[in-house]
Amino acid sequence: MKQIKMEAVAKLRNYPTSPRRMRLLADEIRGMDVEKALAMLEFHPQHSATPLGKLLKSAINNWEQKNSGQSAADASLIVKTIFVDGARMVKRLRPAPQGRAYRVRKRSNHVTIIVDKKLID
Repeated sequence: MKQIKMEAVAKLRNYPTSPRRMRLLADEIRGMDVEKALAMLEFHPQHSATPLGKLLKSAINNWEQKNSGQSAADASLIVKTIFVDGARMVKRLRPAPQGRAYRVRKRSNHVTIIVDKKLID
């Protein structure tokens, strides 16, 4: 019997924080059980933890929609893949001494999370 792989994807677009800061959080939850990742993100002091937690909940709900009749808590889901890409950059100029101007680059990012069942050998 062929088993269909049912992973679920959720994406966060144009979140206004630098990709570097978001990658630090993404590296912490990569490969982790979703319950443990949600608990860690809930109490994490970094402000980007809140939207990342919401994104993870969205991915879990997407998985439950795909696999109707199954609960995410019973399925032992893991964060299979998470990656952060750079997004648009808003450029501003800040006045500097002697008529010059310094560049201010306000970065944003895209985050993609894929959750799937943990494979047990």
